[in-house]
Amino acid sequence: TSAISLCSQSLMLAKAKEEWDQEIVDKQAEKERYLSERITPLHTSGLSLSQLQDLCRELHEKVEIVDEERYDIEAKCNHNTREIKDLKIKVLDLRGKFKRPPLRRVRVSADAMLRALLGSKHKVSMDLRANLKSVKKEDTEKERPVEVGDWRKNVEAMSGMEGRKKMFDAAKSPTGQ
Repeated sequence: TSAISLCSQSLMLAKAKEEWDQEIVDKQAEKERYLSERITPLHTSGLSLSQLQDLCRELHEKVEIVDEERYDIEAKCNHNTREIKDLKIKVLDLRGKFKRPPLRRVRVSADAMLRALLGSKHKVSMDLRANLKSVKKEDTEKERPVEVGDWRKNVEAMSGMEGRKKMFDAAKSPTGQ
């Protein structure tokens, strides 16, 4: 079956090429026919200087007429294009607001995002997780405040001269600063 489909595809391509070549030949013949109807051959041999000048004036007048027609057609085409654009806007306004399709979440790495934004300039690999601070379970236990006991015991221990000496020593030590 694959050989048959391959053969049919090659036949279709050959037929399409033949038709395309024939279309090019037909267009060329149509162009030559049209130009032969519209353009008369110029006979400049044996003309005097004044006759050549008259011929040039006639040709310039024809060129001006054709140029004016081209300009008019171009202006009409631009006008129609603007009008079509305005009508399309009116149609969209009459339809009302269109519903936006729900956006899908796309996972893109930071490297791929930078490559898309910066193109070939992006050479540095960026691992965002490497810059994060790692938190261990032990560290979080150390940071928890020590359970506070009875406040009256603390006051009794700090009362008198011994308590003041302890506070002074605690302020002096490097761990207290």
